[in-house]
Amino acid sequence: MSFFRLAIYVFVCVVLATTLFSCSSRTTPAPVSNINSSSVLGERNRDSIKTSQYLVKKGETLYSIAWRANSDVRKIARINKISSPYRIYPGQKLFLAESTVKKTAQVSKTKVSHKNSTKSSTANKKNSTKNTLASTKKQAYGENVSTRKSYQNSTLTSEKASGKFSQKISRWQWPVKGKVVEYFSNSAQGNKGIDITGRRGTKIKASTTGKVVYAGNALRGYGKLIIIKHNDDYLSAYAHNDRILVKEQQIINIGDVIATMGDTDANKVMLHFEIRFRGKSVNPLKYLPKK
Repeated sequence: MSFFRLAIYVFVCVVLATTLFSCSSRTTPAPVSNINSSSVLGERNRDSIKTSQYLVKKGETLYSIAWRANSDVRKIARINKISSPYRIYPGQKLFLAESTVKKTAQVSKTKVSHKNSTKSSTANKKNSTKNTLASTKKQAYGENVSTRKSYQNSTLTSEKASGKFSQKISRWQWPVKGKVVEYFSNSAQGNKGIDITGRRGTKIKASTTGKVVYAGNALRGYGKLIIIKHNDDYLSAYAHNDRILVKEQQIINIGDVIATMGDTDANKVMLHFEIRFRGKSVNPLKYLPKK
């Protein structure tokens, strides 16, 4: 009798184990790491700038705005006639596309022409025409036409000279030792860099020599972020830091400690590392030395 009961007990256990296994295999949840990564990535993508005009907020630099707009800082500076070192102020309106500037200037010209023609409606037709032509030569920003042409010509010459050859970086190094858990993606909503895990407080080092052009936490989805300019072509970024150890405009050398690893604006301790070439995201693994 006891043997019979034991056999039934074993049979029931086997059936239950098989059922539980089959159910779990049909409803396997997404790994927690993937859920966390998607959440952080979503925050970064939502914070990107897709408009043609933008109002500067406190704590932002032209580099951080260009980063969010996935654009070259030199392009935005040229469009808005901002000279180096690209100082901006809260509340300042920036144009992020050439077409927006042309459209705004055309509207301003039309308004000026209409105003002048209304004021001079009782004057001599010949003098009125001359006045209108003279007024339309003035630009929306109060610039002289010859001055603007001179600026445009010098800018184009500079662009051709700088854009002809890529300013290569002689050496890159890994910013931190650790396991790469998320890789670069070219898709529109993909990861624009690589994510490296490690322990809180691990030292983050500059991948190559450059100047700090942003250090703060104004970019959603990046946490405490550092952006370094290496030359006119290349920038690198270090996100989710626990502590930032450098200041804006500070010159740093390759291998200098710039921050400590943390989880600000992230679901786990990690470093999100990006490289931008002329404002566009590129795969860091194509530049970093192979492990």
